[in-house]
Amino acid sequence: MNHPGRLLPSLLFCLMLQFSPAAATVTAPALDAKDIRTLCSDFNEINSAIRDGRISKAAARSELPVKLARIRTEYYQRGGSDYPSTGWVFPVAGYTAAAIDKGKNHGFVPGGYDFFSGNRHGGHPAYDIFIRDRNQDSRDDRTGKTVQIVSMTAGVVVALENEWQPGSKLRGGKYIWIYDPANELLVYYAHIEELFVELGAIVKPGDLLATMGRSGLNAAKRRSPTHLHFSVLRIIEGKPVPVPVYRELRQAGSQLSHN
Repeated sequence: MNHPGRLLPSLLFCLMLQFSPAAATVTAPALDAKDIRTLCSDFNEINSAIRDGRISKAAARSELPVKLARIRTEYYQRGGSDYPSTGWVFPVAGYTAAAIDKGKNHGFVPGGYDFFSGNRHGGHPAYDIFIRDRNQDSRDDRTGKTVQIVSMTAGVVVALENEWQPGSKLRGGKYIWIYDPANELLVYYAHIEELFVELGAIVKPGDLLATMGRSGLNAAKRRSPTHLHFSVLRIIEGKPVPVPVYRELRQAGSQLSHN
């Protein structure tokens, strides 16, 4: 027969273990057991499918906001910060808004654009930012050096293309998409020569992304001056919609090239 005095310490130990803070705490599982890089890889896949017309518009509209919501959660869990437009940086290092197309509305023509039409979209929901490159070698004529593309906003790299060959019908050539959760923006940088970021990279305004080039169906042609094709889309009810940001580009701080 067990003695009650011998049972008491064991009973107290079990009660302490059951009601200790460590035992009472429930740790939430990692989001779908995926890190931010994997989530961005998933987004990149659907973005490429939209680009190439390999997914229906209905399916794309359904999946896009879900994927961005998961990326948003991971972005903040990993220390991502918010920056208002007053903290944005001009996306071409060493240049200012004076380099933007001088045409009507500075080239921004959102009419006819549908993100879900991919590479076949209409309109020109973007600003072309030109550099001094008369011989079209993707180098600044004054410095002889490559021109760096930096992130205008904070955010995370959710899609990119780092392979492009002359003759390809891909209009953007090599490009980067950055998702800015604070402002619900997708920011597009196209006609790149070399990328310096990977999927899932968290960036802040002014961080180096790439160098400017002449990749892309029309950008590679002799008639096209070397430029960055820069577009900003706001997520409205799950749909990326072009927004004019010329005023913000004029106010954005200019940055010298990174060493």
